[in-house]
Parts: sequence; structure tokens; C-alpha cells
Amino acid sequence: MTRRDVFEYALLRVVPRVERGECFNAGVIVYCRAHSFVAARTHLDEAKLRALDPDADVVGVRAALRAVEGVCGGGEGAGQAAGDDAGRRFRWLIAPRSTVVQPGAVHSGLTTDPACEVERLLDLLVR
Repeated sequence: MTRRDVFEYALLRVVPRVERGECFNAGVIVYCRAHSFVAARTHLDEAKLRALDPDADVVGVRAALRAVEGVCGGGEGAGQAAGDDAGRRFRWLIAPRSTVVQPGAVHSGLTTDPACEVERLLDLLVR
């Protein structure tokens, strides 16, 4: 029997006009404590973004999504979080914020391969 470990994930939502509250999914963050694993994958649907806000800053939204991926990756790309462990980086990224890119609620599941979960969830919930 293959060992399955608990993992947590949160969707990344794009909220082009925070005052309106309209949003769509643009990424997913996955954390698995047993593997000291945290990763994010993003996919920005520019047509959805423009539908909600024709004047949206596409470059800025892409940069914010890339920044989340960078923090998950650790090292120089993580900025001030570079020295933090995977769990601490995940918790920092899922903290509520009122910005154009926001984390959704945290959910959990079981997996044998957290890296595969990132891609599976991106395909299932974002693309």
C-alpha cells in the first residue's frame, strides 16, 4: 500500500476591483508538511480579467502571481521569506489580504505526490 500524506491547498483569486468583490481563480498553492513541500502554479485568463475590469493592470497581476510562486520556491525568489520553512511560507501566503491577488479558503486532502496535486488542482480548478 502506498503511503498517503495530508496536504493543504488554497486557490489564488484575482479580484480586479476589490470594492466590487468579483473574482476568478488564477492559481493554487499546495503545502504538504510530511514532505516539507510548498508550491504554487498560476494561470491568468486575461479575457476574464478584462471582462471584469477593462482597465486592469495585466502586467501587475502577472507579477503578483509570479511573486507567490517565488515565495513558494524559496531562495532568492522568496525575498524576506527566503529563510522560512515551507509551512511558514504557506501560512504567510494564505493570510487574508485586500489586494488584487487574494488567497481563498484552505482545504485539505490526501496525496502520494504533492507535486502532482499542484498540477491536478490547477487543471481542475483554474484552467
